[in-house]
Amino acid sequence: MKLLIVTVVEDYHEKVMKLFKQAKIENYSESDIDGYKNAPSTMMSSSWFPSEKSGAESNLFFSFTDDIKINHLFELIAEFNQNIETNNPIKAVVVPIERSI
Repeated sequence: MKLLIVTVVEDYHEKVMKLFKQAKIENYSESDIDGYKNAPSTMMSSSWFPSEKSGAESNLFFSFTDDIKINHLFELIAEFNQNIETNNPIKAVVVPIERSI
């Protein structure tokens, strides 16, 4: 068993849920998060409120699942990311679980 973590911008929320379903990952949790990127200083100075940074509405999904499902999901995510026209790919990582209870 491994811990799968996936982050996406809010626009891809429904798509990620479909990818999880296609990979047969039925048990997962999700949370709304704010995603941040360090903006170049010229972008900050042109803002109405340059001292404020606003995050992009994003989602974090996680699931304790097995390698077969994770591998399938990674294939689906790679295919999805190749066909997007934005600079916001779906990101995923896998963390091994040493112990669980």
